[in-house]
Amino acid sequence: MKQMIKPWRHVFKLDPDREIDDNALEAVCMSGTDAIMVGGSSGVTYDNTVDLLSRVRRYEVPCVLEVSNLEMIVPGFDLYMIPMVMNTADSMWITGQHQRAVEEYGYMIPWDLLVPEGYIVLNSDSTVARMTGAQTELDAAGAAAYAQVADKLMSLPVVYVEYSGSFGDMDTVKKIHQSVNAAKLFYGGGIVDAETAAKAAAVCDTIVVGNVVYDNLKQALLTVKAVK
Repeated sequence: MKQMIKPWRHVFKLDPDREIDDNALEAVCMSGTDAIMVGGSSGVTYDNTVDLLSRVRRYEVPCVLEVSNLEMIVPGFDLYMIPMVMNTADSMWITGQHQRAVEEYGYMIPWDLLVPEGYIVLNSDSTVARMTGAQTELDAAGAAAYAQVADKLMSLPVVYVEYSGSFGDMDTVKKIHQSVNAAKLFYGGGIVDAETAAKAAAVCDTIVVGNVVYDNLKQALLTVKAVK
């Protein structure tokens, strides 16, 4: 599980609730990216998730599901990324939803394919921040402390810094990266071209590129070459 994600430098994130035509999907899957992550904050269902998975499976690129609700869980992914929001006071987004999932589906959960992520949400205007009640007003030291809780106290294999829709403070991301030991640091948010991709990749282990796939495919594809 950990070995699979260890070498990743670049991941494209695709939202099942957004349209992508076959030509664009082929370009993304054949781009040289290390993996395709399927997930979204809203509008994600079993039907649109299984449809996107079946289309991505035409290609050899690893495909992982980031689970944001129980309705979207589909068998057949290579890994299942399980977010745990570190900077929220609402326990539903730390362990509550997870307990419910285990209670209902524990007998069929492929435990060896699960990768828990310690999410640190830092864009107050994002859907994920509003949904989870994330406490986004953190300085670099505060954010790094949450990362250390995830890495050193909870032994989570991934710490995910999420700016979702805006390009974050790279000094903060750098401080977070320096504060973790075993965990891999993922960064997502506002990567729109090769320049922003390179800046983010310089201060984390793995960049996650999402919205620009739908807004400007040409620029999205350049983010792969910028970091690999």
